[in-house]
Amino acid sequence: MALSKKLRLLLFLASQLALLFLLLCAYRGEGEGGGQRERAQRVHVLVLSSWRSGSSFVGQLFSQHPDVFYLMEPAWHVWMTFTQSTAGTLHMAVRDLVRSIFLCDMDVFDAYLAPGPRAQSSLFQWAVSRALCSPPACGAFPRGAISSGSVCRPLCARQPFAAVREACRTYSHVVLKEVRFFDLRVLQPLLTDPALDLRLVHLVRDPRAVFRSREHTAGDLSIDSRIVLGPRGQQLRGEEQAYRAMQIICNSQRDILRAAQALPEALRRRYLLVRYEDLARTPLAQAGRMYEFAGLDFLPHLRTWVHNITRGQGLGQSAFQTNARDAVNVSQAWRWSLPFEKVSRLQEVCGDAMDLLGYLRVGSKQEQANLSLEVLSSENPWTKVSREG
Repeated sequence: MALSKKLRLLLFLASQLALLFLLLCAYRGEGEGGGQRERAQRVHVLVLSSWRSGSSFVGQLFSQHPDVFYLMEPAWHVWMTFTQSTAGTLHMAVRDLVRSIFLCDMDVFDAYLAPGPRAQSSLFQWAVSRALCSPPACGAFPRGAISSGSVCRPLCARQPFAAVREACRTYSHVVLKEVRFFDLRVLQPLLTDPALDLRLVHLVRDPRAVFRSREHTAGDLSIDSRIVLGPRGQQLRGEEQAYRAMQIICNSQRDILRAAQALPEALRRRYLLVRYEDLARTPLAQAGRMYEFAGLDFLPHLRTWVHNITRGQGLGQSAFQTNARDAVNVSQAWRWSLPFEKVSRLQEVCGDAMDLLGYLRVGSKQEQANLSLEVLSSENPWTKVSREG
């Protein structure tokens, strides 16, 4: 009888331990699985482009969406910390920064911001992020409204830096715009990272238009241009530096497209090529295409905003400003404002990229000035690369 009681007691204790073990496993699995589900539900979008290619506008297309947390060119902090370095040398640091921000880990900025108390205004071009002008970061604009940097700046500049992380964690999509990647292979670990659901929007623009725009903003881009050129390029004289910088940029855009085409099929679906000129001509269609790629709804108030901001007047002179412009005129401005001698030289240094991306060359001043002559191929560059590959 005593043995029977001891046996029953042992069996009871064993059953309780087993139950406790199962509960602990279930709790642990729910916590880990829940975290994985949370990460999987958050979509990460990297707008990959170069300076003066319309990327600020594309960034705003995402930033103004109420489901998006957006930062503009966070890698600016890396480059401005290591101004004597080169683009290739800084690639890994930029990639690590981008990954951390995608996971809403803003401690990564500790290496690049001055010590001491910080505000969200410590971030480069922070006020163009609607998320940092809306609750919970700040109350300058309702979360579903179109924000304005000029209104947000004085109202939200002193918000604590911790608000950046807090805000990031409340959004389903994190979008970053970057112009400081020159090699898609650097990003491949992020494309296969299980903690990320990364999509790449690769924005390109006619090099002739990029060159014209860079000429008007050369002072703003001087440090970036020096890093792009590297020590050897900096030894070139005068305008040769500008052409060399364009050649490096053009080659990188060409190589990114080719590298994307060489990705495994599952990763190729995470890449979207957008030409600025197509966006200028059919802004609603192209914006809808990008939203669909990112898993975002194209809301009615955003349709109205896109229509209005691409039908303004003016061509835009500031390196970091997005306002209402006539998008088609902006895309064609090089044809009446850039001397043919410069156009011809650009067509030499950027010829491979132009051919691949569907930018048609002009052979004379007359062809350049003839606006009825098409300079944009209707063939999809992605299809062209696939066929040539």
